[in-house]
Amino acid sequence: MTSQPAARQALILGTSLLALAVLIGAFGAHGLKALVTPERLVTFETGVRYHFYHAFGILALSLLQPVFGLRTSVPLYAFLAGILLFSFNCYFYVLTDLKVFAMIVPVGGVLFVVGWVALAVAALKLR
Repeated sequence: MTSQPAARQALILGTSLLALAVLIGAFGAHGLKALVTPERLVTFETGVRYHFYHAFGILALSLLQPVFGLRTSVPLYAFLAGILLFSFNCYFYVLTDLKVFAMIVPVGGVLFVVGWVALAVAALKLR
């Protein structure tokens, strides 16, 4: 089985990322509405939505580790990197209008898929 400290770290990381998603989402809903176009607001909200999905995914990993003994380090790091590269680049793009941030977003999306596939593979290896 995976160690309890790893599950605890995933729990702390997941809940911290969820709190951050709430704060960023509130900023987008209340602080950006008058500053950016509706299209840009949609991009920001997409970043927040995927931030939430994958922070919940990390939270789920913290429960799956001790219960099933899954090796979840690959999904955890893929979700974390995906949040940083997908969601945060959505945020930066909306705030700066720099295309370089928009060009990085797909890399984060691929990392989200890698994380889910890695979790499926780990589950398939269960006895």
